[in-house]
Amino acid sequence: MKIAAVIPAYNEEKSIAAVVESINELRAHGIDITAIVVNDCSKDNTAAVTSKADCILLNLPVNLGIGGAVQTGFKFALRNHFDIAIQVDGDGQHPANEIPNLIAPIINNLADVVIGSRFIEKTGFQSSSLRRGGIKYFKFVHRLLVNVQFTDSTSGFRALNKKALTIVDEYYPDEYPEPEAIVLYAFNDLKILEIPVEMRERQGGVSSINTLSGIYYMIKVTLAIIFTYIRLKRNK
Repeated sequence: MKIAAVIPAYNEEKSIAAVVESINELRAHGIDITAIVVNDCSKDNTAAVTSKADCILLNLPVNLGIGGAVQTGFKFALRNHFDIAIQVDGDGQHPANEIPNLIAPIINNLADVVIGSRFIEKTGFQSSSLRRGGIKYFKFVHRLLVNVQFTDSTSGFRALNKKALTIVDEYYPDEYPEPEAIVLYAFNDLKILEIPVEMRERQGGVSSINTLSGIYYMIKVTLAIIFTYIRLKRNK
């Protein structure tokens, strides 16, 4: 299968080259994978560093945010006939050696979307207690709205097949895409599977979420999930 590793990148000059290299190493194991870096109008040297790497570089003319950058990569993958697209963070949190596990359920026709969770087996980096609390809360919100629940709904380490790519090509949440997209997938009756993966701490950059911003983040994400639900419910 032809696989695209979509890497949204904003100011990831310290980690992006290593992320691309680790993905390319999978070719030695017989995986036909292409790294696609979507540079979201970075202010640092992300574009310059990535231009020297063995990958496809898509430079956005304006900053679209994480959702717009990811959708750009998904659109590119669909139009260039990739069978699977994987979202991989540009900060090095998602080890490339977990990718074969992530795509296996799609290859075996067990899922349309696969989400990598660090909390199923509780190995590797487990994030902060504040973020873990928020993720448990979003688990409740998803169960309440669309009757699905996942242990790591904010995980950006996920794989989509062509059926799912066709759906996100038309619409994809822009501000908080990971938890919002779960509502989108559920509304479109996609088979979503969560598998255990081991993640690392970010290899570059700094998280913007602290105690106060974390509370603000939870409120905003909750509203975004509800608005996505209302939009899809109305359209359906």
